[in-house]
Amino acid sequence: MGRQTGVRGAVLAASLLLAVAGCAGAGTAGKDAKPSAPSVPAGASPSAPGGGDAKPSSGDVLPGLVTVQVARTQLAALKVAQPGTMAGYSRAKFTHWAEQGNKCDTREVVLKRDGKDVKQDSECKAVSGTWRSLYDGTVVTDASKMDIDHIVPLAEGWRSGAAGWDAAQRKAFANDLTHPQLLSVTAATNRSKGDQSPDLWQPPDKASWCQYGRAWTTVKSAYGLTVTEPEKKMLSTMLDTCAA
Repeated sequence: MGRQTGVRGAVLAASLLLAVAGCAGAGTAGKDAKPSAPSVPAGASPSAPGGGDAKPSSGDVLPGLVTVQVARTQLAALKVAQPGTMAGYSRAKFTHWAEQGNKCDTREVVLKRDGKDVKQDSECKAVSGTWRSLYDGTVVTDASKMDIDHIVPLAEGWRSGAAGWDAAQRKAFANDLTHPQLLSVTAATNRSKGDQSPDLWQPPDKASWCQYGRAWTTVKSAYGLTVTEPEKKMLSTMLDTCAA
């Protein structure tokens, strides 16, 4: 009986020592841990080809669009702030276009998603198809005349919060196939837009404003980016064009 009691005591003592050591280790890790960057929205992983499976809802061109009611709620919740500086900005800090598997990069995935009867060669390059540019209604049959627009431009993202992100977050933002961030449009409209926010540039085809306003609002909400007062006002105007 005494021998059994002694064994049990030894086992208990050892268990206590292990528990104390474990707590000490956890405490050290917590103390040394660095603050993490903003989290990547679900489905926006820069290395997740599965994001390319996202399909637009019926009547929409872009995937991941929310209803106008949800967009209004998102818009109301966005933080209003003055735009940050462009100090330190470089497009190279937003890795694009990322490989998405099967020799396809993000650009080719979006061209395939947005076009009709798109045929690709052995290197995943679009060699034929038809695209209708949301911004101006132009129909294009030559993929080289289409640009992939970042709904919220990379530079605009930088000014509204992305300057504080890490490389993985910026890569996710630049290659997001799940949220309404990437769209095939004519090169002319994409280059006319540049890095301007909605208060400074609006798609020439006003019929696209509802989708554009919902898309811009959803992306800024998903990534926790800020808006300016004029930007927010124009987004509200765009949402007003949506059918009730």
